[in-house]
Amino acid sequence: MSERRARAALSVYRLMGTLAYPMLGPYVAYRAKRGKEDGARRRERYGEASSERPGDRPLVWVHAASVGETAAVTPLVRAIAAEGIAILMTTGTRTSAEIVEKRLADCVIHQYVPLDVGASIARFLDHWRPDLALFAESELWPVTIEALGQRRIPQVLVNARLSDRSFDRWKRAHWFAEALLEHLACVVAQSDVDAERYRLLGAPSVTVAGNLKADTDPPACDEAALSELAGAIGTRPVWGALSTHAGEEDAAATCHITLKRRHEGLLTLIVPRHVERGAEIAKSLSEIGLSVARRSLGEMPTARTDILIGDTIGEMGLYLRLAPVAFLGKSLTGEGGQNPLEAAMLGTAILSGRYVQNFRDVYQRLLRHEAAVIVRDEASLAQEVDHLLSNDERRAHMAGGAQIALGEMRGALDRTMRALTPFINPMKLSMRLDRRGGLAPTSAG
Repeated sequence: MSERRARAALSVYRLMGTLAYPMLGPYVAYRAKRGKEDGARRRERYGEASSERPGDRPLVWVHAASVGETAAVTPLVRAIAAEGIAILMTTGTRTSAEIVEKRLADCVIHQYVPLDVGASIARFLDHWRPDLALFAESELWPVTIEALGQRRIPQVLVNARLSDRSFDRWKRAHWFAEALLEHLACVVAQSDVDAERYRLLGAPSVTVAGNLKADTDPPACDEAALSELAGAIGTRPVWGALSTHAGEEDAAATCHITLKRRHEGLLTLIVPRHVERGAEIAKSLSEIGLSVARRSLGEMPTARTDILIGDTIGEMGLYLRLAPVAFLGKSLTGEGGQNPLEAAMLGTAILSGRYVQNFRDVYQRLLRHEAAVIVRDEASLAQEVDHLLSNDERRAHMAGGAQIALGEMRGALDRTMRALTPFINPMKLSMRLDRRGGLAPTSAG
């Protein structure tokens, strides 16, 4: 019964995609006009390649939907490329495409991910002919997964996680989840909780490797920009509200107003999760009498500036280096939280609201080593920022705890590569056979 329901649901999903296909052109063009798609490359969304496949070499397709997933799989991509295997990397946003260009252009071919519609996926797979498909975190696209399964291309979900909300949603359609997950050769999960959830939904093979983000380098920054901004700020006390969602900027502004009498010259840095909200936030804060500068407009903070809005893409490393104390958003008024690992790597004293379900395991480790503090509301946020700005020793203690927690979490890359060994080794063997025209001798070990 469940199998019939799943087949019927997949048929309906495919039919809807087929019917919608003629209308996708205007939709993608509209998104391109708004800057949400790369207009010059929008044909890639229909599976039309803008690059050639690298000969007959084995090729791994790695998909990372957005910026966070792209950063997380960067060390994994480099580790696979170091084996001499060609890599096609797809992303779904312009921002993540820019990250790939900056960090991985020397070892991957980048394309935008094709729409999950039969014609687009068939065209994409016909051209690229991947030997292995790796999807980051929680990307499950029915038509894509089914098409890969029909072509007997192994599929692995890496750095896999499943939020409370997603798990509840999949449980209600467990028969559909099982029909998709049965196509996966392996799920490499971030935590024991994630692993158990995938098992309950029907994944046939699940292992735990940890969070790949813990094995990445700290976010880089433009040293000249850092020097210029630090020079403009001088000795003023600074704290940041980073990756904020609607409502959390108001909480940060209230905190600033509360504390600026206690901390002379206080500068509050607000970095919205969605940078296009920068103008809206600046207008709102200016209307309550705060002096605001916007990074995207090239405005530098002066002695009178209350709030510096970091409404730029790819500069989190810069903002974290400017703010020794940071509240991480989507945790006070939003739900799910933001990944605190980058802040932990740079020794930032981390504050967060209670709603961090998407990063529960990471926060538990940080809290165990007193490397983060959970705040309940605006009042407790102001109290903790006040305390940390006044207490160098406490900040140092939190930074030390963060390094211990990070040490515990590292090693996910090695564990993930071991999980991928059954898929990577045959590719390496085929390359040796191609080069030598026969079976090459291998060294012991």
